[in-house]
Amino acid sequence: MRRSPQIPSPCAISGLLELLTRPWTLHILWSLSTNGPMRFGVLRKNVDGISSRVLTERLRTLEENGFVFRHYEQTIPPAVTYGITDRMKDIEKVLQQLEGLSRKWHAEGAEVPKARRQAV
Repeated sequence: MRRSPQIPSPCAISGLLELLTRPWTLHILWSLSTNGPMRFGVLRKNVDGISSRVLTERLRTLEENGFVFRHYEQTIPPAVTYGITDRMKDIEKVLQQLEGLSRKWHAEGAEVPKARRQAV
C-alpha cells in the first residue's frame, strides 16, 4: 500500500509549535535568554534534570532553525558557547510575558503548574 505524501500544514504556527513544545526546548531557550551565552556544561547545570544527549539534540535542532548560535573555539579542551540569535529575541518577549504571568499567579497565591519530570 502506497502512502500519500505529507501535505504541509496550512497553519503557519504548527511548525513553530512543534519545535517549541518538545521537552526541554523552552527551558533551554529561557535559560539562554535570561543568563546570556554560556558553555555547554553551565547550560546543562541551569537546565536541571536534562541529560547531555537530549541537551545536545535540542541545541542542534535550535541551531538548525536559527534560534541558537554555537561558537566553537579550538582550545584544549574545546570551548563551545551557545547563545540566542536575533530570531530568538522575538520569542524572548513571549517568554518574558509568561514569566510575568507566573509571578502574578505566585503573588496571588495561586499554584503555578509544575511539570512532571520524566526520566530522559
